[in-house]
Amino acid sequence: MQEIYYTVEQIAQKLQMHPKTLQRYIREGKLRAVKVGKGWRVSGHDLSVFTEREQPCFVESPTAIVSCVADVYTTSKDAAIRIINALTAALNSKPSSYGKSSLHTQYIPEEQKLRVTLYGSARFTSVMLDAIAALTEESDTDAFV
Repeated sequence: MQEIYYTVEQIAQKLQMHPKTLQRYIREGKLRAVKVGKGWRVSGHDLSVFTEREQPCFVESPTAIVSCVADVYTTSKDAAIRIINALTAALNSKPSSYGKSSLHTQYIPEEQKLRVTLYGSARFTSVMLDAIAALTEESDTDAFV
């Protein structure tokens, strides 16, 4: 028996959804698909699994999502790298209860500045900002010189 495959546009029309929404679901892994050339194809089975999945009708508890940017002035690139390593370790060891989160860093040599961008739950962001504060307190700056 031959499997039937649908394009994103065909599925969007069937489900009355925007194609970009479906592409986002594919990127997030909510809808399984295979790349064929420049487009995505979804098998009939994977489409059935996607449409039959239980969708929550309400959110049990509201969640606060926070994004913030912190500029950390450093004495050198090596100091910035040590801070990045410490923050990355904290991100990788965070409890699963903090949910999905991200950390992006950029060192700006002209300004001797490390830019840290955080995105996630309020608890995650708070803990990471506390870590930045602890890593950059004046008493600890000698450790990063």
